[in-house]
This record gives sequence, structure tokens and C-alpha cells, in this order.
Amino acid sequence: MANTNPARGMRDFLPSDIRKRNYVINIIKEVYESYGFEPLETPAVENIETLMGKYGEEGNQLIFKILKRGEHEKTGEADLALRYDLTVPTARVIANNKNELPKFFKRYQIQPVWRADRPARGRFREFYQCDVDAIGSKSMVVEAELCGAVSEVLTRLGFTDFKIRANDRRLLTKILNAASIPLEMHIDALVSLDKLDKVGSEGVRKEFLNRGIGAESFDKIDKLYSELAKPQPIDQIIARIGEYIGRSSFDDEYTDLDFNMFFGFFDCQNESIIDGNLKNHILYFDVTLARGLSYYTGAIFEIVLTNGDFAGSIGGGGRYDGLIGMFGKEEIPACGFSLGLERIIVVMTERGMFPPELEQNSADVMVTIWNEESIAESLKLASELRKSGLRVLVYPEADKMGKQFKYAGQINVPYVCVMGENELAENKVSLKNMTTGEQEIVAREEVATKIKN
Repeated sequence: MANTNPARGMRDFLPSDIRKRNYVINIIKEVYESYGFEPLETPAVENIETLMGKYGEEGNQLIFKILKRGEHEKTGEADLALRYDLTVPTARVIANNKNELPKFFKRYQIQPVWRADRPARGRFREFYQCDVDAIGSKSMVVEAELCGAVSEVLTRLGFTDFKIRANDRRLLTKILNAASIPLEMHIDALVSLDKLDKVGSEGVRKEFLNRGIGAESFDKIDKLYSELAKPQPIDQIIARIGEYIGRSSFDDEYTDLDFNMFFGFFDCQNESIIDGNLKNHILYFDVTLARGLSYYTGAIFEIVLTNGDFAGSIGGGGRYDGLIGMFGKEEIPACGFSLGLERIIVVMTERGMFPPELEQNSADVMVTIWNEESIAESLKLASELRKSGLRVLVYPEADKMGKQFKYAGQINVPYVCVMGENELAENKVSLKNMTTGEQEIVAREEVATKIKN
């Protein structure tokens, strides 16, 4: 017998699942569009050279490659691949269409991506990303707006326990330099440091050794991280990092003024959507945040939940000013944020955060069929009710009324219309409320109004 399960790490979506997804996606779209972001879509399949080399060595290994077809199939070579994320394809689109797009381009994209990763709770091989990106400006207003948009999305969905961790790749570069890690090994070091919250200090130390990075380099970084683990003002954090790396290398490119300005922009952006008690604790500076993707060049972010019922992030992003230039001659600044739709849905389901009506059937009323001779009238009634704005399901067979009512109860339809011989003769409808069990005779032209009321 054939295996009826989907491939490992992939899923089928039943109607209730899709209603939940659409509920979340619709709120994300509403918020993103309220910030002036426009929709964009890219193909599921990219040329393999578009993706390779953009995510670091570990990312390259997780790309689903597509073998050449036809007469080239026997070579075992790949020329195409399923997209790994939405950022690199967007960078390609910007480079390819920069003359047609405005100077400052704000886009959102909600599409599936694929990764040959090990499946786990909230982690799948096919999953949706909900990206929002701002192209064309180096101003930190961009970062503040992106963090503001994703904060509003989560607040609208009902989350109250999320935090946005913030750091900067330029600062991490200086920390790695001060730890005597060669530039060519920075990405390896960042990929390892990105796992700090998952495997702990000893786990990262072992990874450093496995990657050929000296243990003394990690010990130096770990000492700094231990000192900065407790909450403290940004100015104190920056001052301590400045001591660690040496003020001479702490140039004008990166100062505590950038942080204070960014946090101030964020507070202004969120004042209207988040109460004062929560606002000041949503965004915080975390020097341990690394994010393993190699294309980040500036600010980086990650959203975590603090209730303790879900480990890992539900979103992240950062500035990638050099990525678009890989596809063209011109360097174009860009910054983006991605929400993990699948993880958000997992947490919302487990916490019971979805509106109860999403569990109901997608029909407001079911029209029964009394007998073969009355099928035409049942279909006509259904059409009349649909024109009034109701969602109408027609039972497909002239079956026993008991079976038709039982089916309506199974799929949670709130009302059922019956047109027996008497109702047809008098141009009336027997309307049953499936919640209360009450049944009444209603004039045919008043049925829609009765149901709506």
C-alpha cells in the first residue's frame, strides 16, 4: 500500500488550517500596506548561481537543488534550485528592474521557501516567510519603521510577550577582530555564535575548535558576553565594548549615538500601538545576537517570545547594503525583516489565540434537498441567498432529512433551510437554528434578513 503521508518536513493543510493562515496573513498585509509597503512575488525556482554563496557554507548545504533535465539528466548536475529565502530573489529583482522602480522602494512578500533542514517543532522544509523590506536608504528611520511594522503585526495578533533583540554586524566585526579571528573566518565564527542560545557556551566553544578557530578567541568573546549579560543602559554596554576592542578602532562609523537615535525613532513609531509599560521593553540591545546569514552588513534583529513555551525566534532580519550589488554594478542600501508564519501559527494554536469563528465551517447556511423534484428550487433558493451576501452550501443529494441535519451539525453550519411540499406550495422556507434547535416558517423573501439578524 502506498504511503499517504506527505514528504518529511512538508504538510497538507486542511480547511481549518488554511483559515488560520489566511487570518494571520491578512493582518500582516493590512499592517504592511498601512506603512506604504507594496506587494511583490518571485518564482519558486531560481537559477542555482543566484542562490549559492549568499547564505554561508551551512546555508549552501540546505538549498534544495534541481537536477538538469532531459539529455543532461545523467550528469547529476543542478542548474536550478528552490528559493531558500525571499531576500536574495528580491535583491535580484531590484538589480534587474532598478530603472523602473522608485528611488525608495518598500515591498512586502508572503510566499513559501524551501530548506533541506532537519524538521522540528515549528520548523519545516517548506514554510512561508512574510518579508518586509525597504530599499534605497541608509537612514535608521528604515530600521525603526520595520521594527515598528512587525511589532504592530504581533500586537494585532494578540502577542504581549515578544521582544526584539538588536545588534549590528559592524560591531560584531570589531569584536571578532579584537579576539584575533582572521577576516576569512568571520562568517564561520558568526554561524557558531548564532547558536549560543541553543547549545550554550561550551557548545559554541567546541564549534570554534571544529572550525579551526582557537579556543582562546572564544574565551575572550565569552568573557565580554558574560559581563554584558545583565540588563544595563546602552551607553554602558557601548562603553564596555569600546574598552574591549580599543577606542582607536571604535571609529565614527559606529557610535552609541546611532543606537540612541534608533531606539528613539522606534519609541516614536510605536507610541500609538503599544502601551507605555510594554513599549520600552520590546526592543533591547543584545551584543550576543549574531544571525548566521552572511549578507548582513549593519543592524540585525531577532524576535523572541518570553513566556517560555516556545524556544527560538519567530522572526528576524537586518541591513544588507551589499547584497543587491552582487547582481549589478551599483551598490543599493537595503534593510528587511521576516516573520516566521509557521512558528507564529504553532504558538497561536497552542495558546488558543485564534478567534473561535475560524473553527466554524465557511458556510452561513445549508439548503437541503427534499426530493428529486425539488432540486431546482433548492438551487434557486441557494442562488438567492448568495446574492444577498450569504455563504451557502447545498446538500448534494435528496437524502433523509435526519442525515442532512446531522451533516449540517458535523460541519458547524449555523442555519439550515428546508423546502418541503407545503413550504414550496406557500413560497415559504422552514429555517432551523442549529445552535438553539428552534425551527420556524419564514417567507422566502425574508430568509436572508432573518439569518443575518
